[in-house]
Amino acid sequence: MKEGEDFYFNEDGLMVFTKTYHLKRGYCCKNKCKHCPWNFGKKKEKKDRP
Repeated sequence: MKEGEDFYFNEDGLMVFTKTYHLKRGYCCKNKCKHCPWNFGKKKEKKDRP
């Protein structure tokens, strides 16, 4: 893993995985990660119906 590409440390000193890392791993861990490319746990946008 490469710092800056696969992860970074936030202002609290915690390691945060990037979207690139998640895509390399290839699956969703269902932990509501900040950069989840599968948007697990993110609020879904409501589409207006005509």
